[in-house]
Amino acid sequence: MSQNTIKVWDPLIRVFHWSLVVFFTIAFLTGEEEDSLHAYAGYVVIGLVIFRILWGFIGPEHARFKDFVFGPAKVIQYLKSLASGSPQRYVGHNPAGGYMVVLMLATLLVVTFTGLKAYAAEGHGPLAANAEISVISFAKAEEGDRKRNGAVESGKNKGDEYWEEIHEAASNFMLGLIVLHILGVVVYSRLHKENLVKAMITGEKDSE
Repeated sequence: MSQNTIKVWDPLIRVFHWSLVVFFTIAFLTGEEEDSLHAYAGYVVIGLVIFRILWGFIGPEHARFKDFVFGPAKVIQYLKSLASGSPQRYVGHNPAGGYMVVLMLATLLVVTFTGLKAYAAEGHGPLAANAEISVISFAKAEEGDRKRNGAVESGKNKGDEYWEEIHEAASNFMLGLIVLHILGVVVYSRLHKENLVKAMITGEKDSE
C-alpha cells in the first residue's frame, strides 16, 4: 500500500459488493423466466444481504453502520455542501451514501422475502411449508369472487400473483436505487477527483 493511500474497504466488503452486482443482475434479468437460475441467484443475494447486515455490526471500522449512519441534520448538512460543489470528504461512506446503503439493504430484504413467498406459493423453496396457510387465507378472501365469476382459480394462484406483484415492484424500486447510487458515485468521484470504483476493487483510497 502506498504512503499516500489508506486501506478503507476490507476484502469481504469488496467481495460482497461485486458479488451482489453480479447476482442481482442475474436475478433481475432472469425474473421473467421459469427456471431455477433466478431462484438460485436470489438465494445468493439473500445470503449476501444477511452477511452485510451482520458485518455492519461486527466488521472493521468503515464496514460498520455506526461509521456511516448519521442523523438527519448531518445528512442535510452534507447535501448542502454537495450542492455548493465542495462536499466534505469522508474516508468511508458519506452521510448520504450511508442512507443509501441502508435503504438498498432494506429494499433487498423486501425483494428476497417476497420472492421466497412467491416461490413458496408455487410449492417450492424454504417457505413452501407455509404455502398452505397462504392458500387458505387467499382462498377465503377471494371466495366471493370465485363464486360470482364461476372461476376455477385456486387460492395458491392468487397468493402467487400477490407476492409476485410486490416482488416485481420492489425489484424495480431497487433498480432505481442502483441508478441513483451510480449517479452518486460519478458525482462524488468528479468532485473529489477520486476513483470510487477503483477503491472498491483495491480497497484503498487517497489519504488526503
